[in-house]
Amino acid sequence: MPADQPTTLCSWAQLSEGPFANLMQAYNDSSTAQNDLLYEATRMCEDACDRRFVTATVTETQRADALDVEDALDAYVPLDPTSQLGFSRAMSLGSTLLTRHFWVRQFPARYPELWSATINSITLRRSFSGTQNVDTSQIQFEPDTGHVRFQLGTFVPPGTTIVCSYTAGYATFPASLVRACKYMAASIAVRELDPTQQGGHDPDLLRTDALDCLAPFVRQ
Repeated sequence: MPADQPTTLCSWAQLSEGPFANLMQAYNDSSTAQNDLLYEATRMCEDACDRRFVTATVTETQRADALDVEDALDAYVPLDPTSQLGFSRAMSLGSTLLTRHFWVRQFPARYPELWSATINSITLRRSFSGTQNVDTSQIQFEPDTGHVRFQLGTFVPPGTTIVCSYTAGYATFPASLVRACKYMAASIAVRELDPTQQGGHDPDLLRTDALDCLAPFVRQ
């Protein structure tokens, strides 16, 4: 696929081999039609699961909630210098319940070993005391769950707007997602090329097969 085309869950070679070879012959003269079909099928799979599977850079905005109870016990243990400054600043402003956690929306529902994710930047927009760019080396990020933990003492009072930019997606697509994309693309192709189903393919059954493959990935 050309470099300027978006990544898709399966390739044209994967789709056009085997039982769908005859169905896909109508697209063989147009690389644009091939790419559009694969891209639409990929997005339909992602839409059905309310997840992104293809690696993409995402910017999300969240509202910070209060300090988690299980972290309250370590608030008075010896702190490193950065944490001491943040904690002291919070106390001086009368805000000691600092947010420690948030979760990015894109993380692997299955096969975390095939997933890759990196936090690019985090900006805190506080309702008071200005805006701060957080050093990403000072956070803990768990790509398999999407959990991000701020360093103790980072000044994140409840109500802060957290703007997080990160890159995430499957570095290698699980076979079940590849199969789902094939079924979804075939369903689209049948509706476009063979609406009377003279070729023996049922678009509704193909879409159902795709959704069955996607079921373990659906966001709960």
